Amino acid sequence: MNKNTFAKHPPMGWNSYDYYDTTVNEAQVRANAEYMAEHLKEYGWEYVVIDIEWYAHKAGSQRDRFQYIPFSQLEMDESSRLLPDPERFPSSAGGKGFGPLAEYIHSLGLKFGIHIMRGIPRIAAHLHTPVKGTSVTADQIANPSSICGWNPDMYGVRNTPEGQAYYDSLLELYASWGVDFIKCDDICNTNLYPNDPFSGRHEIEMLAKAIQHCGRSIVLSLSPGPALIEHAWHYEKYANMWRITDDFWDHWDLLKDMFHRCELWQNHISEGCWPDCDMLPLGTLGKGFGEERATRFTPEEQKTMMTLWCIFGSPMMLGAELTLLDQETLALLTNREVLHLLNSDCHARQIRLDDDCAVWAAKDAKTGDGYAALFNLSDETATVSVQLEELTETLGLSENDEDSTVSVTLHDLWSGCDTNTTGTTLSSELAAHSCVIWKILRH
Repeated sequence: MNKNTFAKHPPMGWNSYDYYDTTVNEAQVRANAEYMAEHLKEYGWEYVVIDIEWYAHKAGSQRDRFQYIPFSQLEMDESSRLLPDPERFPSSAGGKGFGPLAEYIHSLGLKFGIHIMRGIPRIAAHLHTPVKGTSVTADQIANPSSICGWNPDMYGVRNTPEGQAYYDSLLELYASWGVDFIKCDDICNTNLYPNDPFSGRHEIEMLAKAIQHCGRSIVLSLSPGPALIEHAWHYEKYANMWRITDDFWDHWDLLKDMFHRCELWQNHISEGCWPDCDMLPLGTLGKGFGEERATRFTPEEQKTMMTLWCIFGSPMMLGAELTLLDQETLALLTNREVLHLLNSDCHARQIRLDDDCAVWAAKDAKTGDGYAALFNLSDETATVSVQLEELTETLGLSENDEDSTVSVTLHDLWSGCDTNTTGTTLSSELAAHSCVIWKILRH
């Protein structure tokens, strides 16, 4: 199987983390899936992903002390593989795992995903439980010196044939459940080890090999970031997505910084290979963290985020409780013209970035359509301009166009309005932290 065919477009969907943290249950997953099927599926949103700690009993019950309770009770099978907590996911009882839930989500025309941690459960190593397909036990493939710095559940897995057998058995299980997407954590950047931030490199390769062995097209997403640009070739070879940031939340400074990250990674986007700006913190967030609240992003910042994610070509994962979405947020998520940029035929470049503004240009190789996005990164209303000659290379303008007055119609993808303009400069007065994105129609 060619892994690049698993995600021909940047994956779009919902992830439970930003609203539920570790506490999501089956009824809540079903409710969000049903909302997606009814309101978002036709616009390309299709993945329903259960994030961290789905195997942990009483997850979130000590939130004032621990996000991840050390050595809490974990649900596990006889082959050292974690299973869903049947109290929160009742359809998993009796060893069914996520099979019944995945089947329901598939019946809605959607795809099913789960979060996993790199490695093998520490409790499995301490109990010396078997590794399927081998004569060894978990402690013999575990690396006790490789422990995630923020989640104590797992040991890293040694790069041995038996270690590979463990990952093979894991993906065999997930494939039997009908998993379509895996977000693997503590692997893109193992930042516990500042002198070796890519210490999980061999486990990326083992996971990729296990996916090939399992016979199911499973998208592989790597977290957390920031991804290491010097290892771009490795992410591209073995994964479909990789985080270019640590956890992204609704703070303007993080969004402004993302323009620098996108500039760094803009040449590493291709079909099946998607640098990931992380989740979209829109709508209502934070209940599982003990702080249910609306996003802190202003309406202008929300539009800026959506525009950047789309023109850059990032995967799009919503973190909100979908059943609480308001009409304004829903409109952001269902703009077909903006979402159209999320395809491998659209080649985009950031052609200017400073402390006050950014300019992106894109061309759809299939249709020939050109796009320009202007961003006001300053804290005041300002006019952002770009010379048409700056767009020449990306939009494929002729040499004569660079030195001549050009008449174009600017179709605003957000408002739907058209503006005719003649000259050598495109400009727009923009509110603080706002943007405009145009399709450029030549006369």
